[in-house]
Amino acid sequence: MGEMAFEQRALVKAVETAWQEEQQERAAEALRVATPGGRFHVRWDEDGSATALGQLVFFGEFLDVSGLFARWVDGCPMAYTSPNAPAVVNVLGTWLLSILDGQRRYAHVTGLRGDEVAPQILGMNKIVSDESLRRALAHLAPDQSKRCGEQERAARAAQLAKSTAWMDTALSESTREALRSPWILDIDTTIKLLYGHQAGAEIGYNPTKPGRPSHTLHTYWIGNVRLVLDVEVQGGKASAAKHSLPRLCLLIERLAPEERPTLVRGDNAFGNEGVMAALEALGQRYLFKLRQTAGVKRLIERQWQQGEWQDVGQGFDAVESQLRLSGWRHARRVVVLRRRVKDSLAAETNREDPQQELHFIDSSDKVKRWEYAVLVTNADYALEAFGQLYRDRADCENGFDELKNHWGWGGYTTHDMERCNLSARAVALIYNWWSWYVRLAHPKTRLEAITSRPMLLSGVARLTQHAGQSRLLLTLSHAASDRIKEMIANIRGGLEHVLATAPQLPTIDRWHALVRYIVSQILAARPKNPSPLSLFAPRLALGSG
Repeated sequence: MGEMAFEQRALVKAVETAWQEEQQERAAEALRVATPGGRFHVRWDEDGSATALGQLVFFGEFLDVSGLFARWVDGCPMAYTSPNAPAVVNVLGTWLLSILDGQRRYAHVTGLRGDEVAPQILGMNKIVSDESLRRALAHLAPDQSKRCGEQERAARAAQLAKSTAWMDTALSESTREALRSPWILDIDTTIKLLYGHQAGAEIGYNPTKPGRPSHTLHTYWIGNVRLVLDVEVQGGKASAAKHSLPRLCLLIERLAPEERPTLVRGDNAFGNEGVMAALEALGQRYLFKLRQTAGVKRLIERQWQQGEWQDVGQGFDAVESQLRLSGWRHARRVVVLRRRVKDSLAAETNREDPQQELHFIDSSDKVKRWEYAVLVTNADYALEAFGQLYRDRADCENGFDELKNHWGWGGYTTHDMERCNLSARAVALIYNWWSWYVRLAHPKTRLEAITSRPMLLSGVARLTQHAGQSRLLLTLSHAASDRIKEMIANIRGGLEHVLATAPQLPTIDRWHALVRYIVSQILAARPKNPSPLSLFAPRLALGSG
């Protein structure tokens, strides 16, 4: 009886072995694929180690020399107790790769899990699943809205405070050196559309899709260099400036006097008594745009009649005055900017009516059309400076567009607000790291993600190991391969310079030395003839290029 059972088990095992060998033989057979270019024989490479992020190895060297990733991992307040829990470096490494790859959803992490090379570059054992990543972030930023006992609620609040402090430290480290020179703090809000049942999903100001629930991202931006000082996610109805003000004041108060911004700049949502009075109490200069209220329009009419306009460059005229609107505690300095519109225009009426009409407005010397803006400020800059300061304000809109559409600010959505806020700050952190890296590669001008990722991240790399050495064979498919190699040479030259001049320094000091080197390269690449506007207003040392 026992012998028969043994024979059956042996037979089953033999059949399974034969079936597996047959499947392997079939897999080894080339697939004949007919294409417009002819017939190709395709085989699956089951044992190969390759990555589509071939140039990640150079970014990994940047992270190693600066110590940014290692300090981020070491400071993470995630303490799993289960022996089966993923390592912290695997969780944060997966998060970094997902953000760096331009993904927008946690489920997209699955597309990286077959990559066996990228994890080794970052010192990881593996890429965790999207569910593991969500659970890890829930551990870092627990939901505060769930019903629980006082002890559990206190533990959740303590954990959230630790995670907030951890991200505060990482974001501050990524921007601290940029605050050594005169800089401008731009504040604004942007809308993140939602399509589920998330906490804070409220119907508020939404110019893209009115009536759609959303979150509001309050952003604090280092002007001209496109670095995110901080970001805060709030509910869809919290789009007013009063919701940005507490965090704004806290950020300014935390900075040393020599690191504070020379100017805080915002659109017409911030040109109100509450924001201006709070900044005046801190001794902080500001520049805001005013809404076109009745009092502002009367001011414009008076200035038009006086005709004391002054040319401030690029077609703009300016005039200054004193204005005290109802609700203001005292009169403040205002600057009226105007620019003539000479192009042909068209006006549309009855947009909802199928019989809508279109009126063409031809240019004529008898009728002059102007676009105008009214700015309020407590800064003592010369009038000539405000034209450029107003135009530079539009640059941060390009950064918002890049972060939302190419860096994941429009995604990484969970049901709770805490993880949404943590993910938005993580995207800002990785964005800052990548911005410094790209400026090291190309100090002349900024390169947005849609350009820099294909050039400095993409590439097929195959890993081979022999005699204890790991070798990457990197293949570039980009047309600008020669330019890419020059940029990589710039990166490695900067890293070697830092290692050669400060080999004994700890990694945090090497990072500061590296940023100073990048700043010096940016300044060296700027035009030798400075703008005359530098005589009238603070220009960011890193320039607007």
